[in-house]
Amino acid sequence: DIIRTIRDPEKPNTLEELEVVTESCVEVHEIGEDEYLVIIRFTPTVPHCSLATLIGLCLRIKLQRCLPFRHKLEIYISEGTHSTEEDINKQINDKERVAAAMENPNLREIVEQCVMEPD
Repeated sequence: DIIRTIRDPEKPNTLEELEVVTESCVEVHEIGEDEYLVIIRFTPTVPHCSLATLIGLCLRIKLQRCLPFRHKLEIYISEGTHSTEEDINKQINDKERVAAAMENPNLREIVEQCVMEPD
């Protein structure tokens, strides 16, 4: 429910409406007392989507802000659905790169617009 309202950076639709994320792409595993591993696999709309990294960043930021429990978060592009999935997976799961990206004011503004809850 947390990620279904994230908007696509280019289109007026949500990631759920575009089937970039679905309920079946989310896994939650208990890894300790009150601690969970959350795995998200998303599917870009096209195999060369230039915004796949940005979409992964939006997923990470929204979940980090909204999950009400301790968690480890792993976000991946669904296998075989993007031409540079390995590089993007590394980028969106690297805390330092995510922090650096969010320091960029332009990028931060785009992420904020995508993750903002609809009225």
